[in-house]
Amino acid sequence: MKYLFYSLSLKLVLITLLGCVLFSDVQADSADTGNNNSLKEDILTALEKKYSGKSFEADFIQTSRLEALDINETASGHALFSHPGKMRWQYLAPEQHEIITNGTSLWIYRPNEKQVMLGDATSFFQSGAGGAFLSDISLVRKNFTIELKTVTPDHVELTLTAKKELRDISSIVIQILKPDSLIQKVITYNTYKDSTIFEFSNIKFNPIDPDTFEFIPPAGVSIIEMN
Repeated sequence: MKYLFYSLSLKLVLITLLGCVLFSDVQADSADTGNNNSLKEDILTALEKKYSGKSFEADFIQTSRLEALDINETASGHALFSHPGKMRWQYLAPEQHEIITNGTSLWIYRPNEKQVMLGDATSFFQSGAGGAFLSDISLVRKNFTIELKTVTPDHVELTLTAKKELRDISSIVIQILKPDSLIQKVITYNTYKDSTIFEFSNIKFNPIDPDTFEFIPPAGVSIIEMN
């Protein structure tokens, strides 16, 4: 049985869920393919150096848009990531809930409803879909075709297109802050032009207790299995 998630933001985050040289404000141009490829390689190398095998945490604001119905929904909270494939999204507003994965199992805990949804993480975060590559940066080169989209003095943007078709995801845009190579924004799009934007702040790299990415349902909650 398939379950309909209780909000637009939760649904989109599950199916969707970073140049250190200053340039003038220009769009990447196909006529400069050689220079663009060199810059792209520099960006990816710096990105991997910054994130590979490391744990980090950040505050986030998430904006989800359902294009056909002209609906926007905003949420905010704190997220933690650890290699490989471990994440904990702690939503604080507008309603408290958590999305937790140890790379194998996935838990969605809704304390106000006394409910835990339990599923297989790989079926939701396949191939680094959505924000899942944040917990394993090697997935960027491995699973996506990468295009240099925009270069400004402050940031660069990369467009990621999955090498193998991903359910409900057509592309991902990563905005990387210069000169620190920090992922400032992730935007995911699906085939219906729906989008989810994650904006990160207060990014901190530090060790995170592995138990953070485990979850034991509290007594008295209902457990629903997701297929």
